[in-house]
Amino acid sequence: MVDNDAEIYARALAEGWKTPRPTEGDMKREPGAYNVHRYLFSGVGTGIRTFFGAPICITPDDLVAAKADIAIAGIPCDMSLGMRGAAQGPTAVRAGGALLAYSPMSFRHQHVDLDPFELLNVVDYGDAPVDPLSMDNSVPMIRQFVREIVEAGTLPILIGGDHSIAWPNIAALSDVYGPGKVGVVHFDAHADASSSFFGHLASHGSPIRRLIAEEHIPGSNFVQVGLRGFYPDQATHNWMQDQGMKTHFMAEVERYGFERVMDTAIDQALAAGAEHLYISFDMDVIDPAFAPGTGTPEPAGLTPREVFPMLRRLAHEVGIVGAEIVEMNPLVDPGYTTALVANRCLIEIITGVAMRKAGLPGPHYLDPVKAGDRWFAQP
Repeated sequence: MVDNDAEIYARALAEGWKTPRPTEGDMKREPGAYNVHRYLFSGVGTGIRTFFGAPICITPDDLVAAKADIAIAGIPCDMSLGMRGAAQGPTAVRAGGALLAYSPMSFRHQHVDLDPFELLNVVDYGDAPVDPLSMDNSVPMIRQFVREIVEAGTLPILIGGDHSIAWPNIAALSDVYGPGKVGVVHFDAHADASSSFFGHLASHGSPIRRLIAEEHIPGSNFVQVGLRGFYPDQATHNWMQDQGMKTHFMAEVERYGFERVMDTAIDQALAAGAEHLYISFDMDVIDPAFAPGTGTPEPAGLTPREVFPMLRRLAHEVGIVGAEIVEMNPLVDPGYTTALVANRCLIEIITGVAMRKAGLPGPHYLDPVKAGDRWFAQP
């Protein structure tokens, strides 16, 4: 008996991270979303954390039965970053919207005068299975997890975790929509296109290379925004150009201004040969003055006021089939600043999806009253 218990314990340690728990004793229920919050308004420090207080789905059948438009899910891994803490990102981002999430107040986005949660059925799908000691083991399980969301007809918004998760996340989209059918707008201070990282293929510095090398996404379907600092090296940059990647460095923003770069990047996303668009957003694209809680901060980045409208516009004007926000590290986030900004990035993406569903016009739609047209519009 002791030996059997020891064997069970050893197996749990080895495979428990990906083994579904027994459900025989669970309350019987029909598939669908269910709300785990007891009160109408729980305040900041109480209640079970879900993204924006959303109801929970835990199986693909739940997603289908709930007719979920968007499933927000965490991918808590940080094995390939070199600085532990990003695995706590999904929890921190969930907590970052606690004040609004449990409030009876409207989520109305003042810039566009629209409440996205009135138009969209948003659920929390929990977290992907992650081996806490091996990104190599985690990649296929994450890919399967994301694929089941997409196959249920639900748009995934995925919260990391380090940027290594882009490899399985985007590969899952390619599995469903077909190789070469998905384009990616990649916001990052770094190109993440190294052939490997300290000899490891599954790393936060190489997901773009992996996706192109495995022919999930052609280089011409990548639009990158915000690169700066001392990477990529010349050999990597040459490889990126050979692949046809469209890369916008911060030097370009410095010379031409972000508005012009934003319009160009959106035009490129619309003109790409892809039929579907995915957003990969690394928090270090934002200047560390506004988002210090990331593993590889790089000065002289974008501001939230520049990033928010672009995320909203991509989801609205181009349309997306998924998105990820990665590299949010609450262990180095004084004042919860980065968690709040990451949480708002989520809201901007969701708002853009709702704007597209509502049929609002573009480009760069703003509510005319909130935008002050009555004061500034020319007769």
